[in-house]
Amino acid sequence: MVTAPEPAARVQALVKSFGATRALDGISASLPAGTILGLLGPDGSGKTTLIRLLAGLMTPTAGSVEVLGRRPDAEGGATQAEVGYMPQRFGLYEDLSVLDNLSLYADLRALPTPARQARFAQLLAFTGLAPFTARLAGALSGGMKQKLGLACALLGRPRLLLLDEPGVGVDPLSRRELWRMVNELLQQGVTVLWSTAYLEEAERCAHIWLLDAGRLLYAGAPQELSQRVAGRVFRRPVAAGTARRAADAELERPGVLDAVIQGASVRVVARAVPVAQFAPPAYQAVAPRLEDAYVELLGGARKGASALAQGWPSRAPERGSVLVRARGLTRRFGDFTAADRVSFEVRAGEIYGLLGPNGAGKSTTFRMLCGLLRPTAGEASVAGVNLLHAASQARARLGYMAQKFSLYGDLSVRQNLDYFADIYGLRREARRTRVNAMIDMFDLGPHLRDNAALLPLGYKQRLALACATLHAPAVLFLDEPTSGVDPLMRREFWHHIGALTTRGVAVVVTTHFMEEAEYCDRIGLIWRGRKIAEGTPDELKQRVRSSAHPEPTLEDAFIALIGSEAA
Repeated sequence: MVTAPEPAARVQALVKSFGATRALDGISASLPAGTILGLLGPDGSGKTTLIRLLAGLMTPTAGSVEVLGRRPDAEGGATQAEVGYMPQRFGLYEDLSVLDNLSLYADLRALPTPARQARFAQLLAFTGLAPFTARLAGALSGGMKQKLGLACALLGRPRLLLLDEPGVGVDPLSRRELWRMVNELLQQGVTVLWSTAYLEEAERCAHIWLLDAGRLLYAGAPQELSQRVAGRVFRRPVAAGTARRAADAELERPGVLDAVIQGASVRVVARAVPVAQFAPPAYQAVAPRLEDAYVELLGGARKGASALAQGWPSRAPERGSVLVRARGLTRRFGDFTAADRVSFEVRAGEIYGLLGPNGAGKSTTFRMLCGLLRPTAGEASVAGVNLLHAASQARARLGYMAQKFSLYGDLSVRQNLDYFADIYGLRREARRTRVNAMIDMFDLGPHLRDNAALLPLGYKQRLALACATLHAPAVLFLDEPTSGVDPLMRREFWHHIGALTTRGVAVVVTTHFMEEAEYCDRIGLIWRGRKIAEGTPDELKQRVRSSAHPEPTLEDAFIALIGSEAA
């Protein structure tokens, strides 16, 4: 009789409290050895707290934690030598080189000097960072930073690898590369816990744990959870250009839990076993996904009109008028060209997606269009104002949400809102009205006195969007606004963004979630600083359609179009 291997980790009745707040509330589960376990849950559900307990960086309030057969805090923390931990935020030193960071982490792990060079060579080859050992970590692309973080976590040859959202801010090409590396580790006997906000990543895992408000809602195979909505998921084909409105209309139906754009159709999840309202030919039954079951387990997508759009001033530019114009935008840093003659236009009421791999030049283009970076060549205008001649006047007509949280972390939520209202020149009565409206719209009331730096990620993003839209700008620039937030929060953000376009707002957005890029009216694909393709999501997919891939996804199109340029 073959006995099952001992789990790599086990928690029993685990509780972790911070004052009156219970981050984890009586969790019991086992992490099977030799597998990849996906850790899921909305922002603030307790994922990072659980990972830190497994890493031995915290002690439980109650209950027990066992890692590799021992308590992490026993024997002077001996299990930590066998555990690799990659934190959610980039935890390396940006002013040190790749090699310096590896050397520092080798010192921290007391890696013997004779073994270092061979181990460095292995990890640099494994991650593809060998040509970049002298580059400062702060100058690496998002994907390369994650690879360096993974290399540092692997220095001690861990038996258990804890990855806290390694795919955040990483483009599809780099995410595939991370998965390739992790699967290779799996073949070497390493057990991996992978926390993620990408549900399609979780579907690749052998097991998942789903947390919410510190409680464990599900532990098991992702396919078993997906089957809970079997027979209740449908695809409704829609006419070109109508998918966003069709998804909103579907979601308002009482019998619908979720409705999202999927190519030239809307994907609908019904609340119960459906009846005639989801009959063919208008609706086609499709196989359930993990994300469908996740949304149901957490109560479904939020319904109702966008409070942000409802509170928007009635003035609106004429629909179809050009509000963003970039002509030959170029930016050089010494010999390096970050943006190379980028040109596009965005009209009132339109969502324009600027997509590309990490380091392609998207954020540089954004910063030029927001008047934060002067172009080396070319010109740009926003809401009819030339940025070269009147940058401050143009900035008053746009809202900008940066890729990294860029508000004032030492100020409270209320102080940040008041500060940005002053910066935008809102007068006393208008300021009070708009700030109070933002607090209500984004449910910021319970956090008004909290320092912004200490907010959960989802609330940081809500606050950033609130500050960017306080003055009701004609143009909104959103640089990866949903990076790292869970699917329900992403739906909420896109609900607001789509609703703002009905008020004539022009939106320019970057994202690494190819499924949410389907919400864009048009997409410009950037690679190595140049725009290599432009069109609607369906037009880009049509360019790569073939007999082998008759129905390519937008991610397929992204990878194929980048690959054709790189070849």
